[in-house]
Formats: sequence, C-alpha cells, structure tokens
Amino acid sequence: MTTGELDRTPARGSTEQGNIIVKATVVGTALFVVTAVFAAAVFTTAAQWVGAVTAMALFMVGVFAFLWGFWNALQRSREEEVSVTQLFLLLGAGTPARVRRIMLAMLALQAVTAFGTAIWRLDGPDGSPGSSLAVGLLVPMFGLGMNGLWAAYHADFGPRLDAAGAPMLEMSANSRQDDGTSTASMKQNEDHG
Repeated sequence: MTTGELDRTPARGSTEQGNIIVKATVVGTALFVVTAVFAAAVFTTAAQWVGAVTAMALFMVGVFAFLWGFWNALQRSREEEVSVTQLFLLLGAGTPARVRRIMLAMLALQAVTAFGTAIWRLDGPDGSPGSSLAVGLLVPMFGLGMNGLWAAYHADFGPRLDAAGAPMLEMSANSRQDDGTSTASMKQNEDHG
C-alpha cells in the first residue's frame, strides 16, 4: 500500500497537497481580513481581542511554516539551486503562474489590510497612542511562511551548478572512478610524475 490509500490523505509533494497549502493561505487571509476590518470598524475591546488573537495565531502558523519550508528547502539545496526569491516570493519558472498569482495576491492583501487597519486606528479606545490592531503587522509572516512551505515541496528548481556552471550531479558522477579517487586529483599527480 502507498501513502494515503487507507486514509485518503494526499501523497507528499503531490499537486493535491500543494492545493491544500494554497487553500489554507486563502482561508487564513480571509479570516485575517474579516477580523481585522471588523475590529477596526467596531473598535470594541472584544473585537480588538478577536483581531489580535487571530493575527497572533496566523503569525505563529507563519513562523512554523517558514521554518519548516526553510528546513526542507535546505535539504533540497544539496542537489538543486534554491534561491530565496524562488522560495519565499515564488519567482522563477519553477512555480506555476496560477499558484504565484494567488499566493502573492494573498501576501499583498495581508500587508495592505495590516497597514490599513493599523493606520485607521492609530490611538486606542481611551485615546492613548497605539492600538492592538498593530499586531496585524505581523500577519504577512503567514504569507511568507506558506509561500516557503509550498515552494519547498512543490516548486521545480534547477540542478545545483558548480563554479564552472556544470551541474554538480553530472560532475560528481563523471569525476569518480571505481576506487573513489577523483579524476582531477589523478591528472594533477600525473604532472608530477
């Protein structure tokens, strides 16, 4: 049996699993927008608590997703060229245009909502400077983390290259002999006799 046959969970790295990450990003962003705008419009203590707790929860999920994605991208970087812009901003040919468009739109919506609601209510209900809506400024970490998580499992990265521009996998396979001595070191020794 393969992964997911009994419980119908999608296989790791599958398109279906990638779609779950995209959908989770959309749902999390929608939840943030609704609670932040509601908190800014109503501006009661209860509404501010709901907005702040939602923002902090999404921030924590984002930090976890960021670290998880980064760790898995590091593992892939041993054999593939992984760049930070490809990983967290989904730039490059390795990310489908539909996924890039949705994920970056959600990241932009998170940033606009966070700044918009924080600026809308610069002062607290009692007139003191600062408001709990400023916690929303942490939410774009959710978008960055989810981008990184998606890219770490689903983006296509090119093979890792050496300094001369040759793929490292081919170089390492061609430069080894049966006894494990590299061809380059043998040629160097031939010059010396």
